[in-house]
Amino acid sequence: MKAVVLAAGEGTRLRPLTEDKPKGLVEVADKPILTHCFEQVADLGAEELVVVVGYKKEKIIEYYGDEFEDIPITYAHQREQNGLAHALLTVEEHIDDDFMLMLGDNIFRANLEDVVRRQREDRADAAFLVEEVPYEEAGRYGVCVTNDYGEIQEVVEKPDEPPSNLVMTGFYTFTPAIFPAAELVQPSNRGEYEISEAIDLLIRSGRTIDAIRIEGWRKDIGYPEDREEAEERLLEETSTAD
Repeated sequence: MKAVVLAAGEGTRLRPLTEDKPKGLVEVADKPILTHCFEQVADLGAEELVVVVGYKKEKIIEYYGDEFEDIPITYAHQREQNGLAHALLTVEEHIDDDFMLMLGDNIFRANLEDVVRRQREDRADAAFLVEEVPYEEAGRYGVCVTNDYGEIQEVVEKPDEPPSNLVMTGFYTFTPAIFPAAELVQPSNRGEYEISEAIDLLIRSGRTIDAIRIEGWRKDIGYPEDREEAEERLLEETSTAD
């Protein structure tokens, strides 16, 4: 299974850390965020990394070259950062089977293997990791509504009135059916092509999408304080292991 990692963003909220480098090369616990991502998908058995680059892309390409721990890397260029569904379409030509998708600004210490295992069971057309957050925070994310079997019934991007407090985390598995769905996505009120809309189109077409609840933790590195918190947690885990 290939792993797509989205790393085109500018990371304006992380400035000054991103003034001279892309977001993915900001270090957390002495490693770039992207290295954490690559290690995670490598542990999950990724046979190829397909990395979407954009802002200061040459620095990512120079840093990693054409492989990571003997796993080949293919780069796709997102010329304008117009949303995750838009980014996903840049890799369509490189994907011909089920694949993992990870947002390249997240650090996970969680049960990602459960998501991959569910995809390989051929029971679902997609699966992704979800977590419960306080209701007052849910409107910052893609919010999920599930049935009694844990299947996603609806996904709403950053709603004013969240229908639940179960949100997407940034790790998914898909079949190539996500690409035609992404092509049908129209710009949201934010002017972006949202991956939640592509997922919702899959659901409405009768596809089965499973939600896997997170066990462990993850941190979206959006602000300098997020980086500091993730670093503290990683260093704490390292010291505990020692």
